[in-house]
Amino acid sequence: MPLHEFVCTDCGREFEELVFKEEEIVSCPECGSNNASKLMSACRFKTGGPIVQGSPSSSAVTSRGSSCSGCSGGSCSTC
Repeated sequence: MPLHEFVCTDCGREFEELVFKEEEIVSCPECGSNNASKLMSACRFKTGGPIVQGSPSSSAVTSRGSSCSGCSGGSCSTC
C-alpha cells in the first residue's frame, strides 16, 4: 500500500497518509494546512524464509539454530 510519512511545515506535526498519485494534495490532520513535506521512510518487511546468520533477527539464535546452550545442536529435549 502506498502509505507515506509527511510533516506539516506550518504546525510541525508528523503524520501518515495513503497517497495513490504523486500529485495528490495532502492536508495536515492537525491544522488542515496543505503545506506538507514528504519524509524519507525506512522500508521493512518480513518474509517467511529461513533466518540468515548475521541478520538483525538472528541474534537470539545460535549458529546451528538452537537456543539451548547445553547441546547447541537442537537435538536434546530442552531445545
